[in-house]
Amino acid sequence: QVQLVESGGGLVQAGGSLRLSCAASGRTLSRYGMGWFRQAPGKEREFVAAISWSGGSTDYADSVKGRFTISRDNAKNTVYLQMNSLKPEDTAVYYCAAPKGPIATRATPYDYWGQGTQVTVSS
Repeated sequence: QVQLVESGGGLVQAGGSLRLSCAASGRTLSRYGMGWFRQAPGKEREFVAAISWSGGSTDYADSVKGRFTISRDNAKNTVYLQMNSLKPEDTAVYYCAAPKGPIATRATPYDYWGQGTQVTVSS
């Protein structure tokens, strides 16, 4: 059974930065892609970023491109989301997710989900 645990959320002022972490247990992350999603109050969950098993391929939503960076440390079985220049509209619960294969994009089916971490950006 795969378990994903997010951390690093919090309250930050607009223009600030946060780094989210997603630690995996139950499987070795190094063979699988990973993704980040978010869900704001009253809105549907949306794709944020994804990274392939090697880290060699990434995909970003247009709304975060140039501000967010997804990365991974396979030795630590952890994936990160560095969020810079945060805006109030980035406020949401952020989830990490894992597909069953090595590739992860916005269109990949994701089978495993964490519980989420709250990010709140004040104006």
